[in-house]
Amino acid sequence: MAKAKCYKCEEKCGKGKISLEELQKLEMAYKAFLRTDSKSLVKKYLTRDVFDRLKYKRTTFGSTLLDCVQSGFENPDSNIGIYAADPSAYVVFADIFNPIIQDYHIGFKKSDHHPATDWGSLDKIGNLDPKGQYVVSTRVRCGRSIEGYPFNPSLTESQYWDIENKMISVLNGLEGELKGTYYPLNGMTKETQEKLIEDHFLFKEGDRFLQAANACRYWPVGRGIYHNQTKTFLVWVNEEDHIRIISLQPGGDLGAVYKRFVSGVADIEKKVKVIKSDRLGYLNFCPTNLGTAIRASVHIKIPKLASNMTRLNEIADRYHLQVRGTAGEHTEAKGGVYDISNKRRLGLTEAEAIQEMYNGIVEIIKLEKSS
Repeated sequence: MAKAKCYKCEEKCGKGKISLEELQKLEMAYKAFLRTDSKSLVKKYLTRDVFDRLKYKRTTFGSTLLDCVQSGFENPDSNIGIYAADPSAYVVFADIFNPIIQDYHIGFKKSDHHPATDWGSLDKIGNLDPKGQYVVSTRVRCGRSIEGYPFNPSLTESQYWDIENKMISVLNGLEGELKGTYYPLNGMTKETQEKLIEDHFLFKEGDRFLQAANACRYWPVGRGIYHNQTKTFLVWVNEEDHIRIISLQPGGDLGAVYKRFVSGVADIEKKVKVIKSDRLGYLNFCPTNLGTAIRASVHIKIPKLASNMTRLNEIADRYHLQVRGTAGEHTEAKGGVYDISNKRRLGLTEAEAIQEMYNGIVEIIKLEKSS
């Protein structure tokens, strides 16, 4: 069996075939999954031929195909159904990741390469809703993964601690508007935790999709949240990705949010080495967060458009936007407030991703006004 290439050095690597017990477990899970009516991308592209080519492989971190697809197998209602158990999984299991990436990221082929980082002119992005009639809040976030570590399903307990300690050192060095405090989940009072979750600042323990992916082991070890004094700049540690960098504030001033975000990312990346692939850009746990890994979103009140969700989703698709519930994926809208964000993150620059979101939200507000 030919060994797969590493995501970074392109040299042959891997740890050989999986055990008979692992193979039997994978076969049983796959056969059961085929009997479901799943509409996920993993169901669409994990044909028997692809499965047979990949079932024996193991990554440099020891991950198997089951480590990547087990969440989709256990949750047939998944939209994607696959996570990367570690950075090299994108190469070792490329036969399943590549078609899913091409489908989700709207035509990004296996021969394509993500462009170089380009934040654009920070002064060109303005306020989405100057009169404050529609946009409740605006946020820009990205995921980053730290060199030398697998992703959540393969992290050891000591690696969780190690990543947290690295990030505490980095975050304690932030200054100016970004200066703040780190709060570890381990030892956090229930009252503090519930308040931060209620304010949409703190992540909850993983949902069933992350649980099934083995992404919530050793909870709450190594997890925590950093925020500045005004709670307009946050960093999540070891939630879904190693780190999530977030800039947010009430209202629709995307320009101010984006400037703060770029400043925070730049300061953090000066002090910690993150994983970036020449082809796929920044590598993260979920293939939807490749490339720029940027998700720019608004919480927005659009009662007229939302009265016809089919039409709203058609408009969103036209501008490469994604409509989700108030608390994000797999949630419902509360009080008529929807979370709308850019869908494309791969194959375009950071500046283009932000501009695409800006144009789409401006158009949605225009249509809401005229409805």
